[in-house]
Amino acid sequence: MAGQKVTIFGGSTPKPGEPAYEQALGLGRSLAAAGHTVITGGYRGTMEAISRGAAEAGGHVIGVTCAEIEAWRPVTANPWVSEEIRFPTLRERLYALIDLCDAALALPGGIGTLAEIAVLWSQLQTGASRPMPFILIGPGWAQTMGTFIREQAGYIPEKYQHLPVYEDNIEAAVKTLNYLLDSTR
Repeated sequence: MAGQKVTIFGGSTPKPGEPAYEQALGLGRSLAAAGHTVITGGYRGTMEAISRGAAEAGGHVIGVTCAEIEAWRPVTANPWVSEEIRFPTLRERLYALIDLCDAALALPGGIGTLAEIAVLWSQLQTGASRPMPFILIGPGWAQTMGTFIREQAGYIPEKYQHLPVYEDNIEAAVKTLNYLLDSTR
Protein backbone atom coordinates (compact mmCIF):
# COMPACT_ATOMS: atom_id res chain seq x y z
CA MET A 1 0.00 0.00 0.00
CA ALA A 2 2.66 2.54 0.98
CA GLY A 3 4.34 4.40 -1.79
CA GLN A 4 1.29 4.70 -4.03
CA LYS A 5 0.64 7.81 -6.12
CA VAL A 6 -2.67 9.45 -5.25
CA THR A 7 -4.21 12.20 -7.35
CA ILE A 8 -6.48 14.60 -5.52
CA PHE A 9 -8.96 16.76 -7.42
CA GLY A 10 -10.61 19.78 -5.83
CA GLY A 11 -11.50 23.42 -6.17
CA SER A 12 -9.11 26.33 -6.53
CA THR A 13 -11.02 28.77 -4.31
CA PRO A 14 -10.40 27.63 -0.68
CA LYS A 15 -8.05 29.94 1.24
CA PRO A 16 -5.90 29.32 4.34
CA GLY A 17 -8.04 29.27 7.47
CA GLU A 18 -11.24 28.29 5.66
CA PRO A 19 -12.73 24.89 6.53
CA ALA A 20 -12.27 23.47 3.01
CA TYR A 21 -8.59 24.50 2.98
CA GLU A 22 -7.99 23.04 6.44
CA GLN A 23 -9.72 19.79 5.40
CA ALA A 24 -7.46 19.51 2.35
CA LEU A 25 -4.40 20.34 4.47
CA GLY A 26 -5.29 17.45 6.78
CA LEU A 27 -5.83 15.12 3.84
CA GLY A 28 -2.39 15.96 2.45
CA ARG A 29 -0.83 15.26 5.85
CA SER A 30 -2.67 11.95 6.21
CA LEU A 31 -1.70 10.75 2.74
CA ALA A 32 1.97 11.63 3.26
CA ALA A 33 1.95 10.00 6.71
CA ALA A 34 0.69 6.80 5.04
CA GLY A 35 3.65 6.97 2.65
CA HIS A 36 1.76 8.08 -0.44
CA THR A 37 2.98 10.55 -3.06
CA VAL A 38 0.35 13.20 -3.70
CA ILE A 39 -0.44 14.52 -7.15
CA THR A 40 -2.49 17.68 -7.66
CA GLY A 41 -3.10 20.29 -10.30
CA GLY A 42 -0.30 22.20 -8.57
CA TYR A 43 -1.90 25.59 -8.11
CA ARG A 44 -3.92 27.26 -5.33
CA GLY A 45 -6.91 26.38 -3.17
CA THR A 46 -7.38 22.67 -2.53
CA MET A 47 -4.30 21.90 -4.62
CA GLU A 48 -2.14 24.17 -2.46
CA ALA A 49 -3.55 22.84 0.79
CA ILE A 50 -3.00 19.20 -0.21
CA SER A 51 0.54 20.04 -1.35
CA ARG A 52 1.31 21.97 1.82
CA GLY A 53 -0.05 19.29 4.14
CA ALA A 54 1.88 16.55 2.37
CA ALA A 55 5.12 18.57 2.21
CA GLU A 56 4.91 19.53 5.89
CA ALA A 57 4.49 15.83 6.72
CA GLY A 58 7.61 14.96 4.71
CA GLY A 59 5.80 13.65 1.63
CA HIS A 60 6.59 13.97 -2.05
CA VAL A 61 4.33 16.37 -3.97
CA ILE A 62 3.84 16.30 -7.74
CA GLY A 63 2.12 19.32 -9.29
CA VAL A 64 0.76 18.93 -12.81
CA THR A 65 0.52 22.38 -14.38
CA CYS A 66 -0.20 23.80 -17.81
CA ALA A 67 0.31 26.88 -19.95
CA GLU A 68 -3.42 27.25 -20.78
CA ILE A 69 -4.37 27.74 -17.14
CA GLU A 70 -1.56 30.23 -16.63
CA ALA A 71 -2.67 32.17 -19.71
CA TRP A 72 -6.26 32.24 -18.42
CA ARG A 73 -5.39 33.24 -14.85
CA PRO A 74 -2.06 34.59 -13.58
CA VAL A 75 -0.89 31.72 -11.36
CA THR A 76 2.19 29.55 -10.91
CA ALA A 77 2.85 26.28 -9.12
CA ASN A 78 2.44 26.56 -5.37
CA PRO A 79 5.61 26.58 -3.23
CA TRP A 80 4.99 23.11 -1.75
CA VAL A 81 5.27 21.31 -5.10
CA SER A 82 8.52 19.34 -5.06
CA GLU A 83 8.19 18.05 -8.64
CA GLU A 84 6.40 20.01 -11.35
CA ILE A 85 5.23 18.26 -14.52
CA ARG A 86 4.18 20.83 -17.07
CA PHE A 87 1.99 20.53 -20.16
CA PRO A 88 0.93 23.01 -22.83
CA THR A 89 -2.81 22.21 -22.64
CA LEU A 90 -5.49 21.62 -20.05
CA ARG A 91 -6.44 18.39 -21.80
CA GLU A 92 -2.92 16.96 -21.50
CA ARG A 93 -2.82 18.04 -17.86
CA LEU A 94 -6.12 16.31 -17.10
CA TYR A 95 -5.07 13.00 -18.62
CA ALA A 96 -1.69 13.16 -16.87
CA LEU A 97 -3.44 13.59 -13.51
CA ILE A 98 -5.31 10.36 -14.28
CA ASP A 99 -2.49 8.40 -15.94
CA LEU A 100 0.10 9.10 -13.24
CA CYS A 101 -1.92 7.83 -10.28
CA ASP A 102 -2.70 4.55 -8.57
CA ALA A 103 -5.80 6.03 -6.91
CA ALA A 104 -7.85 9.22 -7.13
CA LEU A 105 -9.74 11.26 -4.58
CA ALA A 106 -11.96 14.29 -5.10
CA LEU A 107 -12.78 16.99 -2.59
CA PRO A 108 -15.51 19.56 -3.27
CA GLY A 109 -14.97 21.74 -6.31
CA GLY A 110 -16.50 23.40 -9.32
CA ILE A 111 -16.68 22.85 -13.06
CA GLY A 112 -13.05 21.74 -13.39
CA THR A 113 -13.37 19.21 -10.58
CA LEU A 114 -16.59 17.86 -12.07
CA ALA A 115 -14.86 17.50 -15.44
CA GLU A 116 -11.96 15.63 -13.83
CA ILE A 117 -14.34 13.26 -12.06
CA ALA A 118 -16.38 12.65 -15.23
CA VAL A 119 -13.31 11.90 -17.35
CA LEU A 120 -11.85 9.52 -14.78
CA TRP A 121 -15.20 7.76 -14.35
CA SER A 122 -15.47 7.33 -18.13
CA GLN A 123 -11.87 6.09 -18.37
CA LEU A 124 -12.55 3.50 -15.66
CA GLN A 125 -15.85 2.47 -17.28
CA THR A 126 -14.28 1.81 -20.68
CA GLY A 127 -11.08 0.26 -19.36
CA ALA A 128 -9.00 3.09 -20.84
CA SER A 129 -7.51 3.50 -17.36
CA ARG A 130 -6.45 0.59 -15.20
CA PRO A 131 -8.79 -0.15 -12.27
CA MET A 132 -8.04 2.01 -9.23
CA PRO A 133 -9.68 3.31 -6.08
CA PHE A 134 -11.84 6.35 -6.92
CA ILE A 135 -13.21 8.11 -3.85
CA LEU A 136 -15.41 11.21 -3.78
CA ILE A 137 -15.29 13.04 -0.45
CA GLY A 138 -18.13 15.03 1.07
CA PRO A 139 -21.91 14.75 1.02
CA GLY A 140 -22.13 17.09 -1.98
CA TRP A 141 -20.60 14.52 -4.33
CA ALA A 142 -22.85 11.69 -3.13
CA GLN A 143 -25.89 13.91 -3.67
CA THR A 144 -24.70 15.27 -7.04
CA MET A 145 -23.76 11.88 -8.45
CA GLY A 146 -26.86 10.23 -6.96
CA THR A 147 -29.05 12.78 -8.73
CA PHE A 148 -27.14 12.29 -11.98
CA ILE A 149 -27.45 8.50 -11.82
CA ARG A 150 -31.13 8.64 -10.85
CA GLU A 151 -32.08 11.21 -13.51
CA GLN A 152 -30.15 9.39 -16.24
CA ALA A 153 -31.59 6.00 -15.34
CA GLY A 154 -30.95 3.48 -18.06
CA TYR A 155 -27.87 5.22 -19.43
CA ILE A 156 -25.49 4.11 -16.69
CA PRO A 157 -25.40 0.35 -16.12
CA GLU A 158 -25.45 -0.66 -12.47
CA LYS A 159 -21.89 -2.05 -12.52
CA TYR A 160 -20.54 1.40 -13.50
CA GLN A 161 -22.66 3.28 -10.98
CA HIS A 162 -20.49 1.83 -8.23
CA LEU A 163 -17.08 2.78 -9.63
CA PRO A 164 -16.91 5.90 -7.45
CA VAL A 165 -16.92 5.28 -3.70
CA TYR A 166 -18.40 8.00 -1.49
CA GLU A 167 -17.09 9.03 1.91
CA ASP A 168 -18.37 11.88 4.08
CA ASN A 169 -15.00 13.01 5.43
CA ILE A 170 -11.25 12.75 4.91
CA GLU A 171 -10.68 10.31 7.78
CA ALA A 172 -13.09 7.79 6.29
CA ALA A 173 -11.69 8.42 2.79
CA VAL A 174 -8.10 7.71 3.87
CA LYS A 175 -9.18 4.56 5.70
CA THR A 176 -11.12 3.35 2.64
CA LEU A 177 -8.26 4.29 0.31
CA ASN A 178 -5.71 2.32 2.32
CA TYR A 179 -8.08 -0.66 2.53
CA LEU A 180 -8.72 -0.61 -1.23
CA LEU A 181 -5.03 -0.25 -2.06
CA ASP A 182 -4.19 -3.15 0.28
CA SER A 183 -6.89 -5.34 -1.27
CA THR A 184 -5.64 -4.77 -4.83
CA ARG A 185 -2.14 -6.06 -4.07
